[in-house]
Amino acid sequence: MQQSGAPGGRGCALFPLLGVLFFQGVYIVLSLEIHADAHVRGYVGEKIKLKCTFKSTSDVTDKLTIDWTYRPPSSSRTVSIFHYQSFQYPTTAGTFRDRISWVGNVYKGDASISISNPTIKDNGTFSCAVKNPPDVHHNIPMTELTVTERGFGTMLSSVALLSILVFVPSAVVVALLLVRMGRKAAGLKKRSRSGYKKSSIEVSDDTDQEEEDACMVRLCIRCAECLDSDYEGTY
Repeated sequence: MQQSGAPGGRGCALFPLLGVLFFQGVYIVLSLEIHADAHVRGYVGEKIKLKCTFKSTSDVTDKLTIDWTYRPPSSSRTVSIFHYQSFQYPTTAGTFRDRISWVGNVYKGDASISISNPTIKDNGTFSCAVKNPPDVHHNIPMTELTVTERGFGTMLSSVALLSILVFVPSAVVVALLLVRMGRKAAGLKKRSRSGYKKSSIEVSDDTDQEEEDACMVRLCIRCAECLDSDYEGTY
């Protein structure tokens, strides 16, 4: 850590390091700089990543520590939910038990974690603190997490997209099949009136055509079943 007087005073100097913090009339040079998203939005039941990155003037060693804390809304009390020092130590108590996972990489300056099965009760402020001795002076970024239910409009748009991708092609196939069957029926009617008899080759071709039409019908039914199952899974 290096210090200097206020701007314009004697002994004032410029520091080419990562960051500078003005505290109690002096400048404190930060040898460790941490960044995190100020606001993160998530949805109930969908995994959420809390991103935290850091830059240090010293090489990463086994002395590096990472601590994540949580503060509920309208409260000044913070609780530890994750600790890292060579190994991962997620909390084993409280509402975040068995729901915090390490997704970072200290050698890439990544101290991120994730929360599985989030609920509205997880709303609050999270902070990420990193120490990499001798670099221990740093800022402490705060992340405000907001967890909400997915709106009906979001689910509706997903269902609409699924319908376009599955139902529309099926409808086109059904329409073509109906046109073909209509033409075939009209031809048979015309032939029956004129007393026309089919040859053995034409009978064989008609059998193949009927099998092909049956396959098309089964394909359409299968597409409709897939659409129904995906629609139910969305809710």
